[in-house]
Amino acid sequence: MKSGLMKRREDDTGTGEIDLTPMLDVVFILLIFFIVTSVFITEAGIEVTKPEASTAEPRSQDLILIAISPEGEIWIDGEAIDSRFIRTRFERRLAETPNASVVIQGDRSAANEHVMTILRAARDADIANVSISTED
Repeated sequence: MKSGLMKRREDDTGTGEIDLTPMLDVVFILLIFFIVTSVFITEAGIEVTKPEASTAEPRSQDLILIAISPEGEIWIDGEAIDSRFIRTRFERRLAETPNASVVIQGDRSAANEHVMTILRAARDADIANVSISTED
């Protein structure tokens, strides 16, 4: 009788444990799902002070962001680029995303000459949708 009581207590100790492995698998799968489906914000490369505008429209497509610093440096995808190579960069990006539009983020103290250079390069690369980013 004593041996039956001992055996019963040993069996009871194993029934109270919960296996957390399946729950951790589900958590990792959800984490991977959210990472894969999240939208990453692309930045032009520098922070600019945008001019104000009376009318503004939000954009929600494939964007090629190009920034102009107050000193006239032109940045695309986080790297400074010579103004002679803007068109080739546009053409490369259009090969990846054919319906992309250009958004110029020019600093309010940057010269208009740089904006015109970018507009000319976009026209030469056959980009129809070009806009200038402003503060609301």
